[in-house]
Amino acid sequence: MAPSRRYSPSDRDRLYPDQDLYRDREDQDLYGDRDRGWKRRRRSPSRHRQEGSYGRTRSVHNNNNNDRSVDRRPFDRRLRKGGGGRPRRPDHSRGRGHGRDQEADAYYQPTRDLLSPNTGYAYRERPQCDESYRWKDGERECGRKRRRQQQRGSRRRSYYSPSLSPSSSSSLSASRTPPRSSAAARGEDDAEGHLICHSGDVLQERYEVLGVLGEGTFGRVVRCADRRRGGQQVALKIIKNKEKYREVARLEINVLERINRRDPDNQHFCVRLLDWFLHRGHVCLSFELLATSTFDFLRDNDYLPYAVGQVRHMAWQVCAAVRFLHDDNRLTHTDLKPENILFVSADAARTYSAERKRHERTVRSTAVRVVDFGSATFDHEHHSAVVSTRHYRAPEVILGLGWAQPCDAWSIGCILFEYYAGFALFQTHDNREHLAMMERILGPLPPGMVRQAARRKHKYFHRGRLDWDERSSAGRYVRENCKPLRRYLLSEAEEHQRLFHLIQSMLEYEPDKRLALADALKHPFFEGMGGASDLGAKKT
Repeated sequence: MAPSRRYSPSDRDRLYPDQDLYRDREDQDLYGDRDRGWKRRRRSPSRHRQEGSYGRTRSVHNNNNNDRSVDRRPFDRRLRKGGGGRPRRPDHSRGRGHGRDQEADAYYQPTRDLLSPNTGYAYRERPQCDESYRWKDGERECGRKRRRQQQRGSRRRSYYSPSLSPSSSSSLSASRTPPRSSAAARGEDDAEGHLICHSGDVLQERYEVLGVLGEGTFGRVVRCADRRRGGQQVALKIIKNKEKYREVARLEINVLERINRRDPDNQHFCVRLLDWFLHRGHVCLSFELLATSTFDFLRDNDYLPYAVGQVRHMAWQVCAAVRFLHDDNRLTHTDLKPENILFVSADAARTYSAERKRHERTVRSTAVRVVDFGSATFDHEHHSAVVSTRHYRAPEVILGLGWAQPCDAWSIGCILFEYYAGFALFQTHDNREHLAMMERILGPLPPGMVRQAARRKHKYFHRGRLDWDERSSAGRYVRENCKPLRRYLLSEAEEHQRLFHLIQSMLEYEPDKRLALADALKHPFFEGMGGASDLGAKKT
């Protein structure tokens, strides 16, 4: 092993003129701050630098001004011997003078006005030309880095995934179209990967942007006028310019095109895909324009529950749509929730309730569509370990037992309860607490499911029972906010009883005993709902 490189005292003075200053600074940091109560760990004597050796702990061994790493900051050179604490290191993530306090600004601009004879500090003023040179050099370097990042970003945005190319030549023609003056036409993205577009922008010389409908993890949905359809308004889903989201979009397109082939007349209450294309690396999906989601309407109406008649019609449509996915397409939605069930029309009547002393809205038409097939999975495809949003997740998913189509039935049971009561049945974000709520509302978990649970899930149980402390704060929360399912009934009328019997059949613990959706459509709660006239808008 080669010996460590050492220098004679004369060489050290020539190469590192400030090493004595560093040695005094280190001794001051180790032993001089005890009077101020700082909790510093005393270093062992073996770690001190020996006579005739030189450590690189805080040295500035390169006189190149472009070297601005964390361990080579120039602030140590400004302190003479006898200095006190260490000035705070600057934050290079933001520009000078933006968001810093006075102490940090004093580091960049040391003036005699900031010095106090009582502090023990003595700043060595550097020539103004040297300081300005360092700062301008840093700005120049940041500018070069920013330009390089922008150039790399523009190259990424011009990428077109060959696996997503449609059969038509729309993507090829889009790549040849000259850039427009708008940000959307130039393919500019924001920091999160969303396509920057404004009202009036035109995509593919066809879709004129009218406004933004919503935004999510996947991307953004905008309202557009389709010029090839006579100005018909559509919902354009613009996926982020990232490879993982493009892959999810490809799977969703595959599912939606299969649904269109199996349901050409759009009679099974699933959202219809009209077109899709690539634009500057973004996958864009064009859908029929729908209204607000059932959850947004519930929230905007101060969580006033839907009437039982409205729940019946919406539940029948959702069950029919998911049965179509299960039986005719061998497909599991896996992400059913009120946010993914949209009204066809948002027309609502506004009335004043003397009992609640407030205005209330009642939706006129309860025709709905099931949307968001980005997580839909065919029976022959790989099944990921965790699916569904937390509040609507089936127990077999939580216990790691594997899942299949019955997990959609569990989600629908939770959705129907939320429509009826105005709040989610399982309001939690923890697996153990979720299981405790299930046992509080539906009874104890079957011993067979507990024994078959995945090994990593055994931590939730002790001797075959849920390991849950009812005297803890979480236990008190569950006891005070959860009660047996039947105690949530708002009326003893027959239609209410039938609804809760349907919900309880969908919330069976064991998937094999859970009510299938083909049988759910024959439940007495849906009596008289099988005619063709019930497929349209229902007035309530």
